[in-house]
Amino acid sequence: MLTKIGTSLVGTVGAYTLYQVLKALYNELTSPHRKLPGPKATHWFFGNFLEIIEDQNSGLEERWTQEYGRTLKFHRFFSLSSMYTIDTKAVQHFLSNTDIYQKSEASRFSLGRIVGPGILVVEGDEHKHQASRKIMNPAFGAPQVRELTSIFMDTSIQLKDIWATLAASNGGVARVEILSWLSKATLDIIGLAGFNYRINALGTDEKDTPDELAHAFESLVNAETNFSLLRFLQFRFPIFRRIAKNGFVKSQETMTRVGMKLLADSKREIAENGTFETGHGRDLLTLLVRANTAKEIPASQQLSDKDVLAQVPTFLVAGHETTSTALTWALFALTQNVAAQTRLREELLSVSTDNPTMDELNELKYLDCVVRETLRVHAPVVNTSRVAMRDDIVPLNTPYTDIHGVVHDTLTIRKGDDIVIPILSLNRDVTIWGPDAMEFKPERWESPIANSIPGVWGHMMTFINGPRSCIGYRFSLVETKAILFTLIRAFEFELAVPIEDIGKKATPIVQRPIVLSEKEKGNQMPLLVRPVVR
Repeated sequence: MLTKIGTSLVGTVGAYTLYQVLKALYNELTSPHRKLPGPKATHWFFGNFLEIIEDQNSGLEERWTQEYGRTLKFHRFFSLSSMYTIDTKAVQHFLSNTDIYQKSEASRFSLGRIVGPGILVVEGDEHKHQASRKIMNPAFGAPQVRELTSIFMDTSIQLKDIWATLAASNGGVARVEILSWLSKATLDIIGLAGFNYRINALGTDEKDTPDELAHAFESLVNAETNFSLLRFLQFRFPIFRRIAKNGFVKSQETMTRVGMKLLADSKREIAENGTFETGHGRDLLTLLVRANTAKEIPASQQLSDKDVLAQVPTFLVAGHETTSTALTWALFALTQNVAAQTRLREELLSVSTDNPTMDELNELKYLDCVVRETLRVHAPVVNTSRVAMRDDIVPLNTPYTDIHGVVHDTLTIRKGDDIVIPILSLNRDVTIWGPDAMEFKPERWESPIANSIPGVWGHMMTFINGPRSCIGYRFSLVETKAILFTLIRAFEFELAVPIEDIGKKATPIVQRPIVLSEKEKGNQMPLLVRPVVR
């Protein structure tokens, strides 16, 4: 009996796979993208993917666009062609028309296993409902971020004190794996600022046991980061998505249980106080609940408890993973540009307080330049993708010439086409930023920047644009500035390994550093940390 069931299952999967392969081959033979210029496939099965993986956003795509133009094709599995463009008018079209271009069902499944059905995952009317500006804006506006800045500063000082102790116990200079420490600091920040929840990842309290919310979240991220055959099959074939590992289910259950308690606490805080007086009322979740239940919001527009609860893991991703990665690359970049590190430190030491306000942080011009240049050259999220929900004709700024010599000023998109939004490539496009676009030069921001990149902030794509732009970008920027302010004032930083030993590894969310000679240790960025002598 079991043999028959197994044979039937294998036959079903085989037939479905054959159908998908034949469908892909037909689409390839009839695709308008076949006429696009682009590099030849270097492998019959992987196409150009092995090159892309090996390059890890170190200039391959930029070389392609210089050779083949701003709109081109590359090859994915089975050498099937895929369209790629850094044309700013086309990118603006993709980001603005969210009814046509949405995250693929497979991408939503993968990301949704980490963040749940929150604002980062849902599409269409559900996204419009969750992203209601009347509900979301009160939690992410400048006044609210201003209230939270003291949390950023307090946690930054805790991290500084830990590193100072490490340096003192190692003869005045310590080798510090900064990625993990910055990850702990931003996790503590989002715990307090997001939910008034003390995670204590830095271990500065007497709490000895690992926090269950942080542990559950990290388990989900690691499960989606590490390759497995089951994960690959689930991404490609929905039939396998009913299979779930016990550890994965347990982590999701933990996050739901803790999230429900946090939501209940927020509701109780509003019912009892309704102000910022107790400290709880200023966290993002309570602000979101308060805005959601405001009298001016009709009942039909209010979020359900399920929708509000879905934002808990969303806040963890947006306020933790991306910011800690950006900070890691910022400190790395400053080790490779010592003049910039020195100049930044001089500016920060001129400030008379260790606890600046949001407005005082934003007045530091060179700090702003360093943050902008970091987010340009080392955008934590290197790209995003969309799938076309129907046929479309896309306008282009720069016409392309196909392989037959015909010039096109529009791009033909068919329903089901995959669209890559190349965040990092646009941020480093030499035709926009000049021949030094790949270099970390904060001084470039001291002159007015004007370009046609459709970004919601800073003339770049880091926080993208349109209805799906990052609503928490102000939170992230001030948090980044607060931590850099404290650390650069306190320490001198130097790379602890040869520059050639630093590599990159993409995860489903961000691109993290690795040490190539120590790949078995996973993501890391070791720096030598030496206290500043004033």
